[in-house]
Amino acid sequence: MKKGKMFWWFSMVGMAILAGIAPRTGNAAEVADETKWYVSGSLGVLDFEGDDALKDGGIGLLRLGYDYSEQWGLESGLLIAPHLKEQMYDNLTNGVWERTSRLEDTAGEGVHDAYGLGLFVDGLYHFTRWERLDPYLALGAGMNWYSEDTGGSSVKVAIRAGGGVMYHFNDEWAIRADYRAMVGGADTEANSTLDAGVVWYWGARVPQKIVAVGGPKDSDGDGLLDDEEPDYGTDPFDPDTDKDGLSDGDEVRKHKTDPLNPDTDYDGLKDGYDEVLKYKTDPLKRDTDNGGVADGHEVIEDKTNPLNPADDLVLFELYIQFDYDKSDIKPRYFHDLDVIAKVLKRNPDSSARVEGHADKLKKSKESYNKKLSQRRAEAAVKYLVEHGKIEANRLEAVGYGFSRPKAPNDPIMGNPLNRRVEVYIRGAEGEKKLSGTVQAESVPAAAP
Repeated sequence: MKKGKMFWWFSMVGMAILAGIAPRTGNAAEVADETKWYVSGSLGVLDFEGDDALKDGGIGLLRLGYDYSEQWGLESGLLIAPHLKEQMYDNLTNGVWERTSRLEDTAGEGVHDAYGLGLFVDGLYHFTRWERLDPYLALGAGMNWYSEDTGGSSVKVAIRAGGGVMYHFNDEWAIRADYRAMVGGADTEANSTLDAGVVWYWGARVPQKIVAVGGPKDSDGDGLLDDEEPDYGTDPFDPDTDKDGLSDGDEVRKHKTDPLNPDTDYDGLKDGYDEVLKYKTDPLKRDTDNGGVADGHEVIEDKTNPLNPADDLVLFELYIQFDYDKSDIKPRYFHDLDVIAKVLKRNPDSSARVEGHADKLKKSKESYNKKLSQRRAEAAVKYLVEHGKIEANRLEAVGYGFSRPKAPNDPIMGNPLNRRVEVYIRGAEGEKKLSGTVQAESVPAAAP
């Protein structure tokens, strides 16, 4: 039989075997478990023994499989080797070493390559079928035909043994990798294949996500209906619009906080992550323990307990008005600073932290306001040192700009409550009755 006809005959027989064991789709409704059948396509390498007539070459494989049970399955397959090159060896002829083709030795002079087809049937034993990772062993038999005589015959029958592993993404799709050793032929050759590919299961479909329609809709699952979210200005596709650790629904319905402001009470702590979940403070109350210091300052700066009023520092809140872009303290505020100096003198082991704060307007620049508030805090420290005779190493000046407001800012007018100097005294807890807020006379709200 001519080689071309042999190739087509072998191909037709292979496809006929695959078609013969393929599932019938005409009565698909009567099939109990359609996912028993699968097809697989792979690419790999056919590895020959070193003394074979052909070199290793690329192959393609098409498999049709059937799962008899959770452990056992059967696969029938077609192997195609489209181009296999001759294997060379060194031969001593008349005292001279020459490179000689093993394929020419068996198939005749002038033959330098070949192609091949194979049919095989393997039984598979699965260890963890339908787990994501699915290793298995394989044992079967096969027959390979080559377009040229590769030694003894162009048809090779062999026993196949090996194994592989599949990784299942879902019920429909998987990937696989396989190794088979093939032992047989006239001189008991031991060849092998190594391949990897994809697997598709008949009748298995990734379940479609069903979304109920017709009733009230809460797209982000935050407890607020989509129709309600515009009333609060929240995002119907983001369960936590202000990113404070509380869902929009919990803020509105349970805690009564502002779902658009991560720090509703302006105490320096986020409503959810910090107040409700971590420190158990009241997200609607700036000073939960009524000790005189905001919860955030206790936690961040003072390291005191925001639920215990006894450990709060002594706070003097001064609303000192400065001239535009200036940090000079006017004489009318000297009395307030003198009170602070007296407290520090009566408590020689105490120390003070002087903080400068600003309000924020639409055009306010963060770096500018931070530097300006720093200069104003330093001006208060300078007064306490030079006029109050307080040691400089007991005092610290910090400028926060508009990063720590205590009330909302108007984009045009700002907020005078946020333009302040705060003095926190540690080590003078007995003086709390003297602490408090000093209000300055009214000035234009836009003054920095």
